[in-house]
Amino acid sequence: MIALALLLAAPVCAAPASAAAARAADPGVPVPVADNVSRLLREFDVDGDSRITVDDRPSRTFELVDERGGRREVAGAYPLSVLLQELSLAREQGRTDVVISSATLAENPVDRTHRMIRDLFWDSLTRRVDEEGLGRVLEDPKSASADGRRRLYVPAADAEALAYFRDVARRRPELKLEVEALPARVTGDWVRGLDGRHGLLSLALSRRSDGRLAGEPFVVPGGRFNELYGWDTHFIVLGLLEDGRLDLARSMVDDQVYEIRRYGKILNANRTYYLTRSQPPLLTSTLAAIEPELPPGPRNDAWLARGLEAAIAEYRTVWTAPPRLVASTGLSRYFDEGRGPCPEVEPGHYDPILRPYAKKAGMTTAAYLAAYDSGKIADPALDAFFLQDRAERESGHDTTYRFDDRATDFLTVDLNSLLYKTETDVADLLDKRFGGSLKGETSSRWRALAAARRKRMNELFWDAKRGLFFDYDLKNRRRSGYVSATGLYPLWAGWATPEQAAAAETNSLRELERTGGLAATAEESRGALSAERPARQWDYPYGWPPHQILAWEGLARYGFADDERRLAYRWLWTIVKNARDYNGTVPEKYDVVKASHQVFAEYGNVGTKFAYITKEGFGWMNASYELGLKALTPRLLAALRAGKPPGRVFNGSSSAVPPSSP
Repeated sequence: MIALALLLAAPVCAAPASAAAARAADPGVPVPVADNVSRLLREFDVDGDSRITVDDRPSRTFELVDERGGRREVAGAYPLSVLLQELSLAREQGRTDVVISSATLAENPVDRTHRMIRDLFWDSLTRRVDEEGLGRVLEDPKSASADGRRRLYVPAADAEALAYFRDVARRRPELKLEVEALPARVTGDWVRGLDGRHGLLSLALSRRSDGRLAGEPFVVPGGRFNELYGWDTHFIVLGLLEDGRLDLARSMVDDQVYEIRRYGKILNANRTYYLTRSQPPLLTSTLAAIEPELPPGPRNDAWLARGLEAAIAEYRTVWTAPPRLVASTGLSRYFDEGRGPCPEVEPGHYDPILRPYAKKAGMTTAAYLAAYDSGKIADPALDAFFLQDRAERESGHDTTYRFDDRATDFLTVDLNSLLYKTETDVADLLDKRFGGSLKGETSSRWRALAAARRKRMNELFWDAKRGLFFDYDLKNRRRSGYVSATGLYPLWAGWATPEQAAAAETNSLRELERTGGLAATAEESRGALSAERPARQWDYPYGWPPHQILAWEGLARYGFADDERRLAYRWLWTIVKNARDYNGTVPEKYDVVKASHQVFAEYGNVGTKFAYITKEGFGWMNASYELGLKALTPRLLAALRAGKPPGRVFNGSSSAVPPSSP
């Protein structure tokens, strides 16, 4: 842990000179932690949530008492929340006092948020699957073990890992750990039979300089998502690279390469119930982002070669093979080889679906689900629903009305754009680092694959009349017409023509750009909501970091730099506003219409439930903030520091949001 005094003093984001001057003028004095924390909460935490936010409406000053008996007045929700955070962090470090300066309390929230991400959040989110790290990753709030034991599953072919973890379990009885070997062939039926015995999956181990084995570290999303996640990893890596954490970025790739080699694919996450599905394929994009940081040389080239070989294997055996490949089109869809309900969903999540079945059978939804899951009740309609539900979760967009609860019926713009990007990334990396060929793979062959995919995608996805890209509905043999942020993926992947890009830019932003950023889908496409048709988290009005990042990159690629900066400003303004007003909150998603973290659809909003101080934020949200800062001009960064709402900065320059909007 970084010493708190250093953490408080570290300059970030080229902070204004006045901040440095303030630190010099007031270096601060130590203040007792316990007394000040207890008085602060007693006097200002009106709603009792162990935080100080604008909802507490602090209207008077707090007397901060230092160890010499001196008193300093602190007023306002933001300075009071910063004080609470710093005192709480010191308390967690076991310190009885901490230096608090005026500059600490007045630090601009733009700079503070960046500094917390860079210096605290990444490390707090880092995990390892090894003896030292097992205590933090074994617990799984998404799927409790029926017998209270904690399980780690290891590929039977990885004899070294199996011996290592069995030795750990023998020597560390307090872990209550059972280590089991996976079968040589994992099937959906085998995974379903694990209900009540699900567990963690091992990841890559490497030898330390002292000869001991250690797990390759990785960054988790946060909250209930305490594993290595498939597509989250790409965006997290981009944030790590922006913050100079190359080694950690590389180790996350090593873990994903291990998954492909040992589990056959990059998994949704490394738990047993995810063995039957992947997530949007981004490994070659991750390699392409890391490659410029690696000087040419045998070791770096060998590392890149291993990553490329794994990505190619996954491309061929998972994404361009049945059941994901639809041979008649040459394009791919999302799919999950598992059966039945997903064990990781929260209790009650399936109740709206199960209610009519349970009512007809005279049972509660919980009893009906248990009977169905155990095989006592057979129901083909539910079989079909869960097949589609699982495929939707592989898409990463779980859930959205975009798929109409039949995800396997759609060839999606996002997946096939990702595969086009895979094909062009492989070709580019072969040319850059391997003279155009590697172990029989040639860049010319991969460019031909990309060209063929581009032709097929243009035929099925592009709607010239509406000037937008849409998913293709195989069942009804037509484009879906559902407007989504994924319609900007062709710009990010680079397969749109300049004319298509210009039309998609205009029409997508008109439908999706809102005060706080880019909405996941359009309101009209989503349709009306009701008790029978509740809100879904990957639909309007919610916005997510991966959509923002890919949209920024795609728009910049085609020369729409003003759009990139404006969208980045909206998103960062939303992050900063919520962090400033709500005790440093940095969550997984936002309501971009209200520019608020208060999202209650489906699973709520991970990263909003904490006491005193958030030490993690959320993985891809952290990354989006670091990347967004890079997109801003000095003028926009100054406006962000001044807290100017987007409507005051851009003067209605976007047709999507009226000038009067915040």
